[in-house]
Amino acid sequence: MSDTGRHPSAVYEHRGTPAVQRMVEYAPSTGGLALWIRHVDAAPEGDIDFVTANDGASIFYGPAFDDLPLMVQTGLVAHQVLHVALRHPQRMAELQRLTGDVDPELYNICADAIVNSTLSHLTWLELPDGSVFLEDLLAAALHRTEESPEKALLEWDVERLYRLVDDRRSGSGGTGKRRGGRGGRQDDKGKSSGGEDAEQGRGQPKEDGPRAARVRHVSGHILRDLLPAADAEHPEAEAERSREWHERITRAHAGDGLHSMLRALLADLPKVRTPWEQLLRTQLARGLSMQPELSWSRPSRSYLANRGRVGSRASGRTGSRSGQGTGMRMPWEPGRASSSAVARLAVLVDVSGSVDDTLMHRFAAEVEAISRRLEALVLVVIGDDKVRDVRTFEPGRSNLRDVKFEGRGGTDFTPLLEEAQRHDPDMAVFLTDLDGRVDYCPSFPVLWAVPAEAAHMQAPFGRKLVLE
Repeated sequence: MSDTGRHPSAVYEHRGTPAVQRMVEYAPSTGGLALWIRHVDAAPEGDIDFVTANDGASIFYGPAFDDLPLMVQTGLVAHQVLHVALRHPQRMAELQRLTGDVDPELYNICADAIVNSTLSHLTWLELPDGSVFLEDLLAAALHRTEESPEKALLEWDVERLYRLVDDRRSGSGGTGKRRGGRGGRQDDKGKSSGGEDAEQGRGQPKEDGPRAARVRHVSGHILRDLLPAADAEHPEAEAERSREWHERITRAHAGDGLHSMLRALLADLPKVRTPWEQLLRTQLARGLSMQPELSWSRPSRSYLANRGRVGSRASGRTGSRSGQGTGMRMPWEPGRASSSAVARLAVLVDVSGSVDDTLMHRFAAEVEAISRRLEALVLVVIGDDKVRDVRTFEPGRSNLRDVKFEGRGGTDFTPLLEEAQRHDPDMAVFLTDLDGRVDYCPSFPVLWAVPAEAAHMQAPFGRKLVLE
């Protein structure tokens, strides 16, 4: 690929220039988001299998783009601009890092559905035939046939939608191949950016469940247009870029008003998320930090300092009267000494089948590291409708990843909380989806750690931390 500018005066010219001009004419602020993005024309030579595509930083145009009507060109460019602005390629890379397995085609379908529904109210652009919309996906996956685009866009983001439709399961007979697709462009090493190469090394291929199969059927033969994220090797900078794009979109939407390209402010806006691991460390560090205790065997610093000052003044006055420097007695102030007690952390795990193994092991590894750092004794209570197992680990010796998290049927939080109360912990973390009954409130603080699918559930007491 190469930039189309062949001389300085043409540096801003590319195949999408007329479409960008039309966007800015009809929606100056939101259409102007395209001006923050690099536009690159693919060279005519070579095997180019896309019309338009993006990597989250640049929009790429294939030679076939020139043959399309201006209305369709505008729809395609607006589609790519929103993919970049909403950080879809970068968010797919982050989801891959978190879960270890993301189907590129399913994710692309979810991202396309959100973008197309966002643009579908505009009359000055045209989306290509076969475009998939968010309300169609919800009807296929959840049978919600009366979902309006406005309501759906205010409720669903791409990560939540993907988790909903991805019901793939490991199978013995699958090939692991994905049908069709916007096959990615060739990278510098000649390997495809999508398809089978992306699936290699991920273990046993997975077969579509009923939701994934219906979604692929509804999406028809769309072409994948999300290329590997341009800056995926620098995830630490993504929070700042997401913040910048969130601000740009919000300002642009407010500036255009009724003429905005966005139907409504989306639930899918880039989010500046603090990693749950960091939040968990902060909460546990605060809850388990041992406060200094009062010590009557040593004076406080303020007592020593004030006694010296008052005693000196008193000595001067009494000495002038009687010739004796007796000083003045002050009330005793106890000092503080570091606590000799060991912090106790209770980890309660709901194993009724509501928390997947990948998240369970990530959570266990994080708690293990925190307990070692804080030198806290860890009590692990495992159960569903009753306590199944109780383990105690000495400070710095816990290895939660070796614990077998196995359970059955329903969920009742009460037996697990009562068991933890018997050990008098300083704090408890409860890993669950909050789908269960609770008839007991313990004396210690509880942090409810829930998967993203249970983010809407209400914690009965304590604080809730969503593990995304």
